[in-house]
Amino acid sequence: MAKYDESFKLRVIRQCLRDDISQGEVARQYGVDVSTIRQWLATYRQHGVSGLRKKYSHHSAAFKREVLERMWRDGLSQRQAAALFDIRERSAIGRWERQYHSGGLTALEPQRKGRRPMSKKPPSPPLPDKERSQEALLKELAYLRAENAYLKKLDALIQAEQDVARGKKRKSSRD
Repeated sequence: MAKYDESFKLRVIRQCLRDDISQGEVARQYGVDVSTIRQWLATYRQHGVSGLRKKYSHHSAAFKREVLERMWRDGLSQRQAAALFDIRERSAIGRWERQYHSGGLTALEPQRKGRRPMSKKPPSPPLPDKERSQEALLKELAYLRAENAYLKKLDALIQAEQDVARGKKRKSSRD
């Protein structure tokens, strides 16, 4: 999804507010979907220029429920409710409505994102080589040899690319 800055949105809105040009014509002129322009206009009419600025927010379950109840009570569309409550994400209200119908108020609780916290237990120190089994040592040796071969091959490829970039041609070992 394309991101538009505040000045671009304001320029598009001012163009739309002129009487001699339709929203569809403005949409084609700027290469923006007409529904996006309608959303910007509704937000602009409700909140002015500040409604066009980027906004990062997390909404509580109570706020989400309030938005849904107001939308249902007053017969508002999702676009109208988004403009009224200054919700910038286009699909948020539809998602909240689906969540509410599938799981009630608890489904509206904000979801935790990100990584799980690290465990409190520190990792155990590696065993000294004397205490490790021969099988474990051989497995590690095979891994390290493969890693070494990989790095050598990578270095050779990088060197070959640099030589080609400088105009040199390397002789193949197959010749």
